[in-house]
Amino acid sequence: MTQRTPARTGGRRSLAVAAAAVVGVLGLSACAPDSGSASSGEDGEAAAVPVSIIYSQSGPLAAYGEAYRNGLEAGIDYATDGSGEVDGREIELDFADDAGDPAKAVGLAKDAIGSGTQIIAGTVSSGVALSLAEQAEQNEVLYISGPAAADAVTGINRYTFRSGRQTYQDVATAGSLIGDLEGKKVAVFAQDNAFGQGNVAGVEAVLGGAGAEVEPVLVPEDATEFTPFARRILDAEPDLVFVAWAGDTTSAMWQSLDQQQVFDEVPVTTGLGDIASYGAYGAASEQITFLSHYFAGAPDNEVNAAMVESLEEAGAEADLFSPDGFVAGQMIVHAIEEGGGDDVDAMIEALEGWEFEGPKGTTTVRAEDHALIQPMFAATLSEQGGSFVPELADQVEPDVVAPPVATS
Repeated sequence: MTQRTPARTGGRRSLAVAAAAVVGVLGLSACAPDSGSASSGEDGEAAAVPVSIIYSQSGPLAAYGEAYRNGLEAGIDYATDGSGEVDGREIELDFADDAGDPAKAVGLAKDAIGSGTQIIAGTVSSGVALSLAEQAEQNEVLYISGPAAADAVTGINRYTFRSGRQTYQDVATAGSLIGDLEGKKVAVFAQDNAFGQGNVAGVEAVLGGAGAEVEPVLVPEDATEFTPFARRILDAEPDLVFVAWAGDTTSAMWQSLDQQQVFDEVPVTTGLGDIASYGAYGAASEQITFLSHYFAGAPDNEVNAAMVESLEEAGAEADLFSPDGFVAGQMIVHAIEEGGGDDVDAMIEALEGWEFEGPKGTTTVRAEDHALIQPMFAATLSEQGGSFVPELADQVEPDVVAPPVATS
């Protein structure tokens, strides 16, 4: 099911919602369809630029998808000064639910491409992102991945970009906070999926490269009982536990680690999750060192302030993946400004090497492999008024956590 809407117009948060539409599956050739007739509509008016946003409206990552979408709409609104248009052409967003399923996402992408769409963005799931990147290359369309963190998305092909950080940047942030790793053992506690496996690879590359022995402890994605895996961590006798987790089992996982007294035995570091997860760490909250992609109080700049204000006006909060959506909006607008939404090669050239101010600060699309070079943060959680609040401990500069250039 897709929901087609124009980008926000008439101020920072107004949004005219068009009727929902279901698009049938179409067969595709190896190349994108000819879009030469897309530049003008009836009566010579400039035609809208269709943009397909494929993301998790449902499934275990739906909350992340919502934050991404809110940020995306705010980002397009910001980048177009509230008009939702570029050079008189309306940006028409077509929202589709991948439900975290790569096969479903591929079908949605084929629908969009078959109907003439040449810009696709979105997804929280790394598995979905990799599948959409393949479709982008096969059909020669622009794809801007969302919060999906797998390193493999970077440099996968010339058609694929990303609007969020990647696993390497998470791990490098943790590495910047830890002392000498030579001879130490690091256990990686993660789900056995593309995201978790990407974190293992990242820890092996970054911390292993600094001399640590890396011990993966991978948990089936559908597991709901975590005690045996917590015991495996303790049996490994690591010097550090790096936790990489996402989805609706987060609270149960942390509770299990606490019950098995993992926090009493070994230091634990993990990425700071979304707002809903701040209370999930329980009594261990103040014992964890958090690497942070984003929380609203971390950056101090005009773009972040504008995003936070825009989201608040719409009744939402700036959350973990809000900047990923916002940056996607900025990238989409910039690509259309330079390539008109129809010339894929021109849009790619416009994005490669582009440096701009995003919500996190100065952000660069690295020309060689399309990695998004950006600041990262370290944070602590402290209890205030019965709830936990993140506080900035440190900002890690973009070059410190920049991944090595990927080669496809």
